[in-house]
Amino acid sequence: MARDVDRPRQLHRTDWMALLSGILFIVLGILILTRSITDPLVLLPVMVTGLGFAGLMAIIARVFRSK
Repeated sequence: MARDVDRPRQLHRTDWMALLSGILFIVLGILILTRSITDPLVLLPVMVTGLGFAGLMAIIARVFRSK
């Protein structure tokens, strides 16, 4: 088995939109399953606000990466 000791390890950039959206949907799924949120009129604004926040963080991260 050959080892790649000489090659530097490549790091992946964090995809903030995907990460935060995934966390949002996991949390919302848990809240729905535990019946903490039962009203769709509450769920929809929470989801839209969370996705908007994730998008904003992705834009900010992209701006800082390009500098």
